[in-house]
Amino acid sequence: MSLANKLAEERRARLAAERLLELKQAELFAANRKLGNHAQKLSNEIVETRAEVAMVRGENQRVKTELGVANEKIQIAERRLWHSIETIQDGFAFFDADNRMIVANRAYLAVFEDLEEVQPGITYPRILQLLTEEGIVNIGDERPADWRARMQDRWQQDDPQPMEIQLWNGEHVRIFDRRGPTGDVVSLALNITSSVRYEEQLHDARERAEAANRAKSAFLANMSHEIRTPMNGVVGMADLLTETDLDPEQRLFVETIKHSGEALLVIINDVLDYSKIDADKLVLHPEPFDLEKTLQEVVMLLQPSAQAKGLALTIDYDLNQPTKFVADPGRIRQIVTNLMGNAVKFTLEGHVQLRVAGEPVSEAETKLSITVEDTGIGIDADKVDHVFGEFNQVEDDRNRQFEGTGLGLTITKRLVELMGGKIWVTSEAGVGSCFGFSVTLAVDPGASETAPILGAAIQSILVIEGDTTETSLSNQIRALGGKIESISDPASLTSEHVGRANLIVTSIEASSPMFAATVDTLKHLKSTTPVVFLSSDPGHIAETGLPNIHCLQNPYTRTDLIEAVLKSARPSEPEKATPAPVPPSLPKVLLAEDNRTNQLVFRKMIGKLQIDLAIANDGFEAVTAFETDAPDIIFMDISMPGMDGKEATARIRQLEGAGPNVPIIAVTAHAMDGDRDMILKAGLTDYLTKPLRKDALLEKLELYCPQLQLAS
Repeated sequence: MSLANKLAEERRARLAAERLLELKQAELFAANRKLGNHAQKLSNEIVETRAEVAMVRGENQRVKTELGVANEKIQIAERRLWHSIETIQDGFAFFDADNRMIVANRAYLAVFEDLEEVQPGITYPRILQLLTEEGIVNIGDERPADWRARMQDRWQQDDPQPMEIQLWNGEHVRIFDRRGPTGDVVSLALNITSSVRYEEQLHDARERAEAANRAKSAFLANMSHEIRTPMNGVVGMADLLTETDLDPEQRLFVETIKHSGEALLVIINDVLDYSKIDADKLVLHPEPFDLEKTLQEVVMLLQPSAQAKGLALTIDYDLNQPTKFVADPGRIRQIVTNLMGNAVKFTLEGHVQLRVAGEPVSEAETKLSITVEDTGIGIDADKVDHVFGEFNQVEDDRNRQFEGTGLGLTITKRLVELMGGKIWVTSEAGVGSCFGFSVTLAVDPGASETAPILGAAIQSILVIEGDTTETSLSNQIRALGGKIESISDPASLTSEHVGRANLIVTSIEASSPMFAATVDTLKHLKSTTPVVFLSSDPGHIAETGLPNIHCLQNPYTRTDLIEAVLKSARPSEPEKATPAPVPPSLPKVLLAEDNRTNQLVFRKMIGKLQIDLAIANDGFEAVTAFETDAPDIIFMDISMPGMDGKEATARIRQLEGAGPNVPIIAVTAHAMDGDRDMILKAGLTDYLTKPLRKDALLEKLELYCPQLQLAS
């Protein structure tokens, strides 16, 4: 090979080597760059890892610090809680599921005094055993084993009921135990000694209060008796004096005595009723009664007072409502009397109307609405609610002329509420007032409420009405089946009116000018048609001079109206000769009364009756008189020396045996609630209170001694 070729080959080899070196250098540079990048990445990761490690270390340190603070707070809270538990006077203990004490405060352990055994770790059954063996607990007559068994049974319950135990030193402890979900038990022992002693003090105070209340009731009963006994003589004698011949001045004096005595009795009754209501001792005595008749009696009682003031008293009883109910008629009468009495008292002119409406609640009950409307002085709107308060009257110049205890409406409101009803009032000063109450009453199941019907015998009834308030008369007769022709002006009466009518009915009062005009027109027409006058003053009706006239006392019941219409329109039948009755023997009446004045009052009240009266001064004489004279009826005073009326009645009932019993009527000044039941349970037949009323006395005589009607 030539030198040139060798040089060429060397040059080529050198070039190739240089190229390979460049290639390797490039590869080495790329590798170094890659290694540098990787090293940078690793360096970055190391930095990040170090940062994370530092952060974790810081977080761990913070958590460790917070845990330390929390643990310290928990320890503080536990110390405070335990300190609180230790400072309370009530015992606290905690038991695990195995009934072992875990912890207990000093108050719990103090019960066991110096018993070192009682500490955490002791079992509950052992605690029970120590309580009985050491005499720490007072178990009374119960055997220790029985007491421990009872307490253990209670402890095992899921929800043990609280119980009370008494310690040896007289302290009372109430134990509360609560079982947790895992069986642990928290036991709390509360010292209730002060509460027990306070309850004992309350019990003693209650007994003293009840004793004081009984003393008050006894005082009121005795006061009532002591006042009523002399008042019987005052009112009774005044009542008898009014029936004698007196000059006007003497009559004024007597009536003043009578009215003052009756006013005093009203005050006594109000005070007694209020005391009974205030003590929740007033009891209702339901019985069947006629509501319409009861309301009529109330209006009749107030009629003289109303007539003296020129007031018209009217009753508007819804004809669609029943009249026979079961309730306490005495209290119903008292409620209506209070409302009507107030209306008459505070009404100087105009009228007072008693209205009854209602709606059936069921077949056995009716909800009644009874209202009393008047044209009196009225009440200001801001004082309406004031009238039902105790001892209250509306204080203004208009009211100072009217006297009263201020208890009437309070008692009325409480009585209505006692019957389950409501009372209300609407009023306008200077115009009038409307007091009303609603009450649901049971309909008397034994009464027939079918209204009497006039029937076809009454072809036509002419009703003479003086004003718009008289329209109720036409409505009543029409509802009873009558055919009505009504006129309001007596001057328009013609012979045709009179000729068509089978009967003329008018309620124009004798004091009205229209009354004289009606009478004169009928006389002028020479009317022979029967006339029924509905009047509150029947005495003036007989002076009209009209033929075939009849009078019905106003107010009246629907039964009174139908009877008056039928009796007046029916031609009278000729009287048949009847044989003269054989004169009966005089009824024998025995009065047992130790008070001479009351004996005189009784004797004078029945002085015009044909009876054989015997007087017994005490219970012994009453029993003797019964055995010797066999009276037809006995009036028995309850409070008598030696043998009282109840004991005398018991002796008489023993003597009678199984035979017929003589009626024995209690005549007593006792008026407290329960006296009536107590007296009737003693064997007496009926009951009269003092002061004795002549009408009430005659009513009892007529009821229990019917032969008296033949001898009177």
